[in-house]
Amino acid sequence: MTNADTTTATTAGTTATTTATAGADWQAWQRSWDRQQEWYMPDREERFRIMLDMVEALVGPAPRVLDLACGTGTITARLLDRFPDATSTGVDLDPALLAIAEGTFAGDDRVSFVAADLKDPDWPAKLPYDAYDAVLTATALHWFHAEPLADLYGRVAELVRDGGVFMNADHMIDEATPRINAAERAQRHARMDAAKGQGALDWAEWWQLAAEDPVLAGPTARRFEIYGEHADGEMPSAAWHARVLREKGFGEARPVWCSPSDTLLLAVK
Repeated sequence: MTNADTTTATTAGTTATTTATAGADWQAWQRSWDRQQEWYMPDREERFRIMLDMVEALVGPAPRVLDLACGTGTITARLLDRFPDATSTGVDLDPALLAIAEGTFAGDDRVSFVAADLKDPDWPAKLPYDAYDAVLTATALHWFHAEPLADLYGRVAELVRDGGVFMNADHMIDEATPRINAAERAQRHARMDAAKGQGALDWAEWWQLAAEDPVLAGPTARRFEIYGEHADGEMPSAAWHARVLREKGFGEARPVWCSPSDTLLLAVK
């Protein structure tokens, strides 16, 4: 796996340079990412199930989907497993996670990927379509501060067709309930510590493995040049998200699932 080469792939008018190696086990990296994320969110699959339930209920079983801040393509994988006639455009800036996503879905003409910075106001111009039935994202937008996130919501509203949906599953903290928040956080971290004792990888450990892998070392180094060690975002309440989405052009917005720490917020255009 030391003979990594650089290939240039053009998809829907967008050219992205990625690192590829024959024989790389992209599915194993995909599963490893999922396990690492589940250490933080043991109910992760439940939010995806509800997300796809609402996609089916509102836009049907063959949607055109924008997987926003797609990472390794977690949402896309579950979307296509449940709805084989769906199509997905994944957009992200992280070169390492995009390498895993592109490797995982190589040869699947239902899927395309675009490298773009969601803080760049012109990122929608890189997409292959002007409108989508659904824009879906999970555990990604808390990297944004409130003002740029509100701007992003405005651009998302322009991409969702009338009657289409936007869903964001993420950390949404209600600062009006500090005792509840503290109790939930303490219990969650105790459970995470127990899982760690049984061998679960955390975020930093997973990235260390990626940095040591001959295939992902280069994209991982570029990833940390872009983002640094940790982004400093905000986690406003679900009520804030719903209000801003309505202000930006959605007709309805409210939570459709929540855990003690996270919320799945659904907005309909």
